[in-house]
Amino acid sequence: MSFEDIGIVLIVLVLLAVGLKLLQRWVPHPVRESHNDVAGFIFAAVGVLYAVLLGFVVITVWTNNDAARKTTFQEADALAGIYWISRELPAPLGPQLEQQTLSYAHTVTDTEWPLMAQHHSSADATQLVYQMRTSVFSINPTSAQQQVLYEHAVAHLEDLASQRRARLNEVDDEVPMLLWVALIVGGVLTVGFTFLFGLSNTLAHSLMVLSLGALVVVSLLVIKEMNFPFTGVTAVKPTAFDVFLQRLPPPRN
Repeated sequence: MSFEDIGIVLIVLVLLAVGLKLLQRWVPHPVRESHNDVAGFIFAAVGVLYAVLLGFVVITVWTNNDAARKTTFQEADALAGIYWISRELPAPLGPQLEQQTLSYAHTVTDTEWPLMAQHHSSADATQLVYQMRTSVFSINPTSAQQQVLYEHAVAHLEDLASQRRARLNEVDDEVPMLLWVALIVGGVLTVGFTFLFGLSNTLAHSLMVLSLGALVVVSLLVIKEMNFPFTGVTAVKPTAFDVFLQRLPPPRN
């Protein structure tokens, strides 16, 4: 959690504490205590509905992040498939395709990944996909073995392009604004209902309200951090491409 997020939590807690202080001065607890039964019943219903909504959104953003992570590994696997086929192809096409796969991995890791945090992509990485396509389609099989290699190279290339499109589409996956409104309004209502309870023990009441308020705010901040798969503390890293680059033999000249 960043300092900005900690500041938001502290501001909310201060506002809740001030609100409780003013409430206890203007509406003493004996007045509110007579409505505890009704308020408790409504609060239980509101709390359950909000918990369901909160859980639904958390699961959704976690699923989006997990899907983006899987997409990166599938893309890296397809790239590795093209690379190993290039090692079996004769010069000059084989070394050329091999270098293109390595350049793509480095470009995605070093250039495109930071751009994705800003919801952009790398034109250089896209151009390298076109270059690999040209190289693969220029393969002229002269034997049954080379025919098999060609067919597998085409399949890996199509998979690479497909997974790349999926990854770039997942860059903009986010919680819809309507859900954000529901989360914020629901949080305000849920915490607001705790103000209706009247307790003779002011300290206990304050701790309950502040604890619930902190829990709601932290939950919303967690959703904000997970909102986009390639940003925030849970951002998907280029681990798949790093693993690919770390396990390669020396390139051919």
